[in-house]
Amino acid sequence: MTDSKISANVDYEADGKQVGWLTIPHSRNESGWGAMHMPISVIKNGSGPTVLFTGGNHGDEYEGQIALMKLVRGLDPAEVQGRIIVIPHLNYPAMRANARLSPIDGGNMNRVFPGKRDGTITEMIAHYVSTAILPCVDAALDLHSGGRSMLFEPAAIMHRFDDAAMFDKTMAATRAFGAPVSLVLTELDAAGMLDSTVEDAGKLFLSTELGGGQFTSPRTVEIADTGVRNVLKYLDVLEGDPVERPTRIMDTPDGAYVTARDHGILEPLLDVGTEVKAGDAVACIHDFDNPERDPVVYRSNLDGMLLVRHLPGLITRGDCLAVVASDLEL
Repeated sequence: MTDSKISANVDYEADGKQVGWLTIPHSRNESGWGAMHMPISVIKNGSGPTVLFTGGNHGDEYEGQIALMKLVRGLDPAEVQGRIIVIPHLNYPAMRANARLSPIDGGNMNRVFPGKRDGTITEMIAHYVSTAILPCVDAALDLHSGGRSMLFEPAAIMHRFDDAAMFDKTMAATRAFGAPVSLVLTELDAAGMLDSTVEDAGKLFLSTELGGGQFTSPRTVEIADTGVRNVLKYLDVLEGDPVERPTRIMDTPDGAYVTARDHGILEPLLDVGTEVKAGDAVACIHDFDNPERDPVVYRSNLDGMLLVRHLPGLITRGDCLAVVASDLEL
């Protein structure tokens, strides 16, 4: 039960496939009694788990949004044992603006959970998901990519837990997704994330980072398409076994993050997916105001793989320049 200002024109308890929207009050100069209609779909049949899929948590990340729209179109309710709730564009205003953050309130959807009933548009959406949807779900998968600022070697992502049973279950689901990398990620800032909200409720949560640069590729979209169905098969919501694909189990230990200490023009020296040793140069920054100066060289702190790199040509002190992931022994 929720006291949200947002309402849905789908019935979460009804069998079949429903493709509808959430009505989000949005009074503005152009429409005093206006609202936004944000797509949501529910596919329900038989008995089984409830799984929430979200894409577009950051609006400029597209593999998940594409995969989830294709999932809604392609699934027949007769295939399903349980319930699938799909929100393909969780930060709908940001998606419409091809932006990471909402152009209406500047909100970062993945930093405002559990949201506020009387908050901004972004906070209202997070509050609705937290109070109307999450209480009834057994598992959630939030599909991300690198957006405009980062490029990733495609990865399915989980966090580390003190609960060994939940860690093992989540790792099994992460591996079932079947991305090239299965990553145990240490976040720089986990406060206000959908991830933490689901995990704190003791429920299964997975995320992804599937590319970046505000564009998609056949490879990254295929990874997303297959991955979402693999997770549904792992959870027995769809019949059959997940498609087996090789995945490398990795984590982000201390030293994984390489942070820029300079402003300038970035020259990447390695592509994502490249093997590195501690001390290897991964990028350099050129001082655009002083072209006679040698560039500052940035090096890996670890042995492993270059998982992430900063994508735009300009970089600012404090930006994440690269992330190197290390192999994880389970």
